[in-house]
Amino acid sequence: MASDDRRIVLVTRPTRLDDLVTRFNTERQAQFYVERLGADFGDYLAEQTHYRAAVTQASTALTDIGRVQRLDRKFLPNFVFGPHDVVVVLGQDGLVANTLKYLDAQPVVGVNPDPARWDGVLLPFTLADIATITRDTLAGRRPIRQVVMAQASLNTGQSLYGVNDLFIGPRSHVSARYTIRLGDREEAQSSSGVIVSTGLGSSGWLKSIYAGWRATTRVLLPADEAPEPSPAFPWDAERLHFSVREPFPSRTTFASIVFGRLEAAAKLVLVSQMPENGVIFSDGIEADYLEFNSGVRAEIGVADKRGHLVV
Repeated sequence: MASDDRRIVLVTRPTRLDDLVTRFNTERQAQFYVERLGADFGDYLAEQTHYRAAVTQASTALTDIGRVQRLDRKFLPNFVFGPHDVVVVLGQDGLVANTLKYLDAQPVVGVNPDPARWDGVLLPFTLADIATITRDTLAGRRPIRQVVMAQASLNTGQSLYGVNDLFIGPRSHVSARYTIRLGDREEAQSSSGVIVSTGLGSSGWLKSIYAGWRATTRVLLPADEAPEPSPAFPWDAERLHFSVREPFPSRTTFASIVFGRLEAAAKLVLVSQMPENGVIFSDGIEADYLEFNSGVRAEIGVADKRGHLVV
């Protein structure tokens, strides 16, 4: 297929101000709300102005290369990507992660619209690069870094992918009840939920879990006995890490299967004992979830597909 016939999908997201206007109906009401709380509304305006200019610049540059379709983040779950699409994501990092899980080997070009504001671990390119990198990607001249994902498969036939992590637990701040099985070990648990992290996500939610554990051990153990573990592991590592949040041991619940690795073929199996409000979501997107209520069985493991990130 000629590169001129391939579609370029430009993925964008609302700004913080866009979200506030949706909530409060007008920009003036949004400004009143922000300033009443003592925050700097000028920063919201600056971010929006910069991002909108970046979207215009990216659209113009890509239109000179081929067919462009702009896609807002909220439409990702229902959008049908073509097998030969090239996907350009105009950051932040979370938008890249959220996009990857809906793709099937299409290459993703992560572009940082505002390097002064966003770190951009998954955004190696700037607006100045966008035309050259996209042309090279269409021509197959750019290297691709594979990203291992997590997958939750339910006995209902549903499944969900996680690029950074999966959360299995309660929708609200109540205890999750479930059984958990790893290999030949199984127990009933009550906790705040289970986090399963990929290598890409090991610098995110998993890092915060390690940070809390490290600080606790420094208080409870002598300095020469307190370990200094690192949660980070490679994006393409064929394994996952899981951690149970705040497990509560009681007469009927236990706390021995609370942390571990899932190598490529291993499965973590959870069966819900929650009559309602049990969920599984990924990458911090709570609106895109699977119900995890009584009797639902979830198998968690390394996904059967990979993300393809242009570098």
